[in-house]
Amino acid sequence: MATWRIVSPRLALSTPLRAIISRPYSSSSTVPLAYDHHEPPKGDRHRQDAPIIFMHGLFGSKKNNRSVSRALARDLKRHVYTVDLRNHGESPHAPQHTYLAMASDIERFIQDHGLKSPSLIGHSMGAKTAMTLALSSPSLIADIVAVDNAPVDVALSGTFARYIEGMRRIEAASVTRQADADAILKDYEDDIAIRHFLLGNLYRPSPSPSTPAGPIAQKFRVPLEILGRSLGHLGDFPFKDPSAARFAGPALFVRGTRSAYVPDEVVPLIGEFFPRFRLVDVDAGHWVISEKPEEFLRAVIEFLTPKE
Repeated sequence: MATWRIVSPRLALSTPLRAIISRPYSSSSTVPLAYDHHEPPKGDRHRQDAPIIFMHGLFGSKKNNRSVSRALARDLKRHVYTVDLRNHGESPHAPQHTYLAMASDIERFIQDHGLKSPSLIGHSMGAKTAMTLALSSPSLIADIVAVDNAPVDVALSGTFARYIEGMRRIEAASVTRQADADAILKDYEDDIAIRHFLLGNLYRPSPSPSTPAGPIAQKFRVPLEILGRSLGHLGDFPFKDPSAARFAGPALFVRGTRSAYVPDEVVPLIGEFFPRFRLVDVDAGHWVISEKPEEFLRAVIEFLTPKE
């Protein structure tokens, strides 16, 4: 069951913070993002205002949030765009994989598609991307939903480095069957659901004239080298001083109570950056959306439904 909490943002912070200056948006440093467009029901499709942009987490893609995006389009009667962030899914690869770069990609996406007053929803890496854009370009965004992440520097779990190692082993083994890839990945992750999530990045390249006859080895869509060297800073948050960057619009933070990503001690900091935030606790781990989709949808629909 989800639990609503409205928390005071004025609790004292224990750590002094330093500001950084966000780089301005530049089309030359951004990549065009692949996306799926989920339209509202027939009769409501003329509405182009207040669209929703949905962003996945590390190793994810736009297909992860397909079911809940369709539900949001139906129930809120709004257009929903699920995107592949850079270096993920069908979006281009780029050597820089930072939250400022990903936020600039989303800003370009908003401008290229003529979207007005969008709501941003992001899980994990996507949540920090949403927060970064809201703080760097607050006038561009109506509101945000951040799922199981916070505007704070934290060290990423070592499991992500293990996943990269396992995925590299799979490519080095030139596997042609998903079952063989899964057998290798078992050495790095016990949970079959997480293994299937990671293996969802596998694809079979098209043969070239020089390709030997026989089954073609599978590859990962995500660039393992780029993501591997980016892990060290993906736990960081680019803004340090809430007095220098603040988002005054509504913000919903959804956290899994069995996850360590949003501990109670960082809640005051959320309020400093996002003074109009609400916190919803869901009895789930880090994968809140896939573990408890109905509770997630209830919280988001209540938050995004216009109030009389």
